[in-house]
Amino acid sequence: MPEPFISVTYPFGINSAQGEVELERDYDEHVKQLMKQVLFTAPGERINRPEFGCGVKRLVFAPGGEVAATLAQTTIYQALTKWLGTVIKVQEVTATAVEETLEIKIGYVVIAHGTKQYLNLTVAP
Repeated sequence: MPEPFISVTYPFGINSAQGEVELERDYDEHVKQLMKQVLFTAPGERINRPEFGCGVKRLVFAPGGEVAATLAQTTIYQALTKWLGTVIKVQEVTATAVEETLEIKIGYVVIAHGTKQYLNLTVAP
C-alpha cells in the first residue's frame, strides 16, 4: 500500500484550531497549488530562482484583445511545461480577454496516475 501524500498548503496557512501548519493530503489538489505558484509568481520575484514563474497577473495589463490572450496562452504553456514538466503534461491552454480580466482554462494530465484534470482561473487587476 502506498504511503499517504502530505504537503504544506499553498498559500501557506496555520490551522488555528490545532495551532499547526495546514497540510494538503490530496495529490491532485497539490498539483493545482503548484500550478498556481508557477502562474502567479512573476519572473524575478524569487531570489534564488529569478527565472521561475509566469507572471500571469502582469499579462492582464498587456494590450487587450486577442493579442493579450495569445501571449497569455503561449507564456502559460511554456512556464508550466518548463517548471512542472515532470508532474503534469499540459494538453491545452486557452485564454480569453474579457474586458479587464483574463479567463484561463488549462487542460492537463497528472503524470503520476494519468488522469486528465482542468484548472480554470479568472485573473483580474
